[in-house]
Amino acid sequence: VGPVKATFKGSVTLTDMVEPESLTLSGAGKGGTAGHAKGSAAVRLEEIEGGTRLHYDVEASVGGKLAQLGSRIVDGFAKKMADQFFARLEAAVVQPEEAPDENTAETDDEAPKKGWFRRMLG
Repeated sequence: VGPVKATFKGSVTLTDMVEPESLTLSGAGKGGTAGHAKGSAAVRLEEIEGGTRLHYDVEASVGGKLAQLGSRIVDGFAKKMADQFFARLEAAVVQPEEAPDENTAETDDEAPKKGWFRRMLG
């Protein structure tokens, strides 16, 4: 973000899931000396002719060096990241990857979930 470069490690949680209507994505991460961030996205799905429209509202907050950049820069970056995430989600839903062969599927239930989510983040 701006002049601050950092790698963040964190977690994301899905809550308030109402299939197939809505959910909330919440996350927090630490970026070492750059600071920390947390945020959430309220996601709502709307059935439309020929498909589904995804609506989302993102809230984010930062601390540390990132907070010194000013809300205009941080808000712009948060919007860019959210747009990128949901564009990748759309691409994954529209053209999902081939399902793994039953004989070569991962035995660790967490591996496919982490891989799928990592692709959404880039």
